[in-house]
Amino acid sequence: MEILDAKKIREDFPIYKNTSLMDGHPLAYLDNAATTFKPYKVIDAIRYYYENETSNAHRGDYRLSANVDYKYELARKKVAKFINAKDIEVCFTSGTSMSLNMIAYGLADLLNEGDEILITEAEHASNVLPWFNIAKRHNFVIKYVPLTKDGRLTVENFKKSITKKTKVVSLAHVTNVLGYTVDVKTLAKIAHENGAYFVCDGAQSVPHIKTDVKDLDIDFLAFSGHKMLGPTGIGVLYGKYELLTKINPLLSGGGMTSRFDTCGDITYSMVPYKFEAGTQNIAGAIGLGEACEYLQEIGLDKIYQHEMNLRNYAISKLEKLDNVILYNKDADHGIITFNIKNINSQDIATYMSSKGVCVRSGQHCAKILLDFLQTESTLRCSFYLYNTYEDVDQLVECCINGGDFLDAFFL
Repeated sequence: MEILDAKKIREDFPIYKNTSLMDGHPLAYLDNAATTFKPYKVIDAIRYYYENETSNAHRGDYRLSANVDYKYELARKKVAKFINAKDIEVCFTSGTSMSLNMIAYGLADLLNEGDEILITEAEHASNVLPWFNIAKRHNFVIKYVPLTKDGRLTVENFKKSITKKTKVVSLAHVTNVLGYTVDVKTLAKIAHENGAYFVCDGAQSVPHIKTDVKDLDIDFLAFSGHKMLGPTGIGVLYGKYELLTKINPLLSGGGMTSRFDTCGDITYSMVPYKFEAGTQNIAGAIGLGEACEYLQEIGLDKIYQHEMNLRNYAISKLEKLDNVILYNKDADHGIITFNIKNINSQDIATYMSSKGVCVRSGQHCAKILLDFLQTESTLRCSFYLYNTYEDVDQLVECCINGGDFLDAFFL
């Protein structure tokens, strides 16, 4: 049964009108884990700001600026509602990468030499490299929770890995290559019982499933606007208020202090403004707020079920093909990671592009995981609310014919 009318939803997205064909073929965009299309609702809000209200936020004593102040803070309220947080716990950033860096460098001041930071081999670079950097600077210890043979993180393995020396646990709610869901609520509880902070990378979860930070009881959450129908260059750092008051900001500049003097004494502005140095991506924040409303109007439960229906349909087709290697046949989200036997993933992705199909090839910013999977690179397709069964059919057709085409092409 159809959960969503994806073809009707496409009417809200101008790219399907303006780029209906690619290389003479219908556009089958299946790279939503990387970035998503933008609906008119988001684009129109951004355009209105630039055409009618351009001014800075929290800087001017005139009506134009006051209007922007209101819309900027309204966007914060919309995002807070989307994840069930307090307004003051939502800090705007440039995206997940910046948010995780801000969290890592902020927490570094609260840790001691020899403290352990617990992650997994399945993490995105944004949830690995900041921890590597602070560990080198402060002599912290990076540890990994072992994954099961299919790449999952289990509660049992987590319990075996965490110790009283573990002070930070940082995990993706949904992994970006294999699409597995982590039991964040249970793991956060275990982390807190052991005296550790729990950081959640929500880049692949917040756009697709309901995220309630209070229910999950996580200390920090990071996610990006561009993966959830919002603009690029905007993201969110959520943190429990008491923790945000404790950690220092990574960036310094205009708007994040209440005073400073020639002696170097600094008094930061109240949370969340102490984390928003300089002129922010105001249009991006406004657009992200609109994206949150749009997703709530459609319904995240419906979006998730639609993605899973497409995924199950795709798996039922792909697993019948002898030339396809599936790495996450039983994943929990609309991500399928695969390869075509004996053909480089980038070559296949290029061939698919010639047939109108857009997928991701390469290492997906998860270079450690590929050692675990024992492959140099993979293909990844990922679904969202505007994808159709016809998109899947195009993908499958490419997998059937891609090998023969490339054999001939490279002779």
